[in-house]
Amino acid sequence: MTQHIEDYALIGDLQTAALVGRDGSIDWLCLPRFDSGACFAALLGDEDNGHWRIAPAGARTCARRGYVGDSLVLESVWEIRTGTVRVLDFMPHRDRAPDVMRIVEGVAGRVEMSSVLRLRFDYGSIVPWMRRSDGHRVAVAGPDSVWLRSEPEVKTWGQQYSTCSSFVVGPGEKVAFCLTWHPSHEPRPPLVDPYMALEHTLEDWKSWSAQCTYEGPYREAVMRSLITLKALTYAPTGGIVAAATTSLPEELGGVRNWDYRYCWLRDATLTLRALLSAGYLEEAAAWRDWLLRAVAGDPADLQIMYGLAGERRLPESEVPWLRGYGGARPVRIGNAAVKQLQLDVYGEVMDSLALAREVGMPPQRQAWALQLSLLGFLESTWRQPDEGLWEVRGPRRHFVHSKVMAWVAADRAVRTLESDPSLPGDVARWRAMREEVHREVCERGYDPVRNTFTQSYGSAELDAATLMIPRVGFLPPDDPRVVGTVEAVRAELGHHGFVRRYGTDGIAVDGLPGGEGTFLACSFWLADALRMMGRTEEARELFERLLELRNDVGLLAEEYDPVARRQLGNFPQAFSHVGLVATALALTPDDPAG
Repeated sequence: MTQHIEDYALIGDLQTAALVGRDGSIDWLCLPRFDSGACFAALLGDEDNGHWRIAPAGARTCARRGYVGDSLVLESVWEIRTGTVRVLDFMPHRDRAPDVMRIVEGVAGRVEMSSVLRLRFDYGSIVPWMRRSDGHRVAVAGPDSVWLRSEPEVKTWGQQYSTCSSFVVGPGEKVAFCLTWHPSHEPRPPLVDPYMALEHTLEDWKSWSAQCTYEGPYREAVMRSLITLKALTYAPTGGIVAAATTSLPEELGGVRNWDYRYCWLRDATLTLRALLSAGYLEEAAAWRDWLLRAVAGDPADLQIMYGLAGERRLPESEVPWLRGYGGARPVRIGNAAVKQLQLDVYGEVMDSLALAREVGMPPQRQAWALQLSLLGFLESTWRQPDEGLWEVRGPRRHFVHSKVMAWVAADRAVRTLESDPSLPGDVARWRAMREEVHREVCERGYDPVRNTFTQSYGSAELDAATLMIPRVGFLPPDDPRVVGTVEAVRAELGHHGFVRRYGTDGIAVDGLPGGEGTFLACSFWLADALRMMGRTEEARELFERLLELRNDVGLLAEEYDPVARRQLGNFPQAFSHVGLVATALALTPDDPAG
């Protein structure tokens, strides 16, 4: 049975991540990196495509679950007729090899437990060869090797290309399972003690979480979102992935299924802003270094996304043997949007690097040289149509949001030069560009009859991205054009109190059939706009309704279907958690992080 997206929790080691269902099954895990082939792909297929379930024999779902403190250690509690047991799932921060640890502990009575491990490499397509070695089970196929052991050893056998275990735990009794991946041509890495690993993992997360400077009324939600954003960071390079999954649909049964396991400049810069706002300068420095490496070269070659280490080639293909989440096909690997022109990313990068300066990060001449190069390229290209923020697969247009962000790029350059005249740069030139962009947007992107900015020049469609206009400083929040835009977006794109990105009644805009849910980041943007307009109580009410959409462990996908009451899209989604953090901080103006 397909679980709801919101039935999953996240564990990870800052290099990859796994999704654990309420039924105790790990249904998604890519090893060794976020963007590697999945060895558990039941999320996008069925159990035969790989999963690992540990649960009381015959039980369906756990009674309750949650993270242990401010960590990424998941505790699931099962209560059945014969007793109570808890399972701790986590991935310790990696030394040499990725490990998945699952510790079963008896709480009361005696509980018979069952473990079923089905390893299927390359997105569920390859059944590995299994053998025994020194009390371990070893799975090998091509470049992949996985070792499974339990401490203490329990009864284990092979059955229908699966590894099954059965054991009983009483009060205080523990059984720890350790699953370790390594390249098949290398020797097995040193064994890791699961109990020491648990202790170190909890301490690592406790130490990291203690750096948060936000102490407002929404601290629990903010902290969980920050931990999630940190979990989506690829530690070796500082790159930040948009989500841990691919092809979770934006519409149940639909075709809007994309691979989000890459580093979008836009998503990463907004994540950087959230982390900086909460006091995490180390992550900001690592991301800036990643950015400088990834985009090095001709600014004309700037991509909207890169691989975890800055890879540029992310070819898109379909995986025909996976039926898709809930039958939503196709399942896609890679992302063809990498070749799109999205002018707004220049503004996002300039804005984030300007913020990094403002919060006291040591300036880098190399970073400023990059900014000047990007701005010089944007100066000659901002008048072109592009695919825009939402990566439409229809014709290019003059998207208003893209032009606004071109204004942001010029504005942040002007402000940087004004604050530090010693930097090289022609401030008069960038002022002129800023004024020209502003004038054109107000003339061509604004509908005076309806009193609203539109999605693109000359169009009648609206776009929730125009809610960002006051937030980036393009116009003040009390400007009648801003007020009119907020009201128009709320009226035309609102759905059960939340906000869609744009209309999908036809295929003219994005070139795709079907629809999608309300977009959570856009709904947070509406709350921000209302607050800036002085309608704080409305903003707070909307924000708290959005908080209620989080699942039981505080996670959000990309979208939400308010009719089916289901989360939609890739999960957990950085964009959504960035919106949550930003709005929470904005609604707490007296907090140092706000």
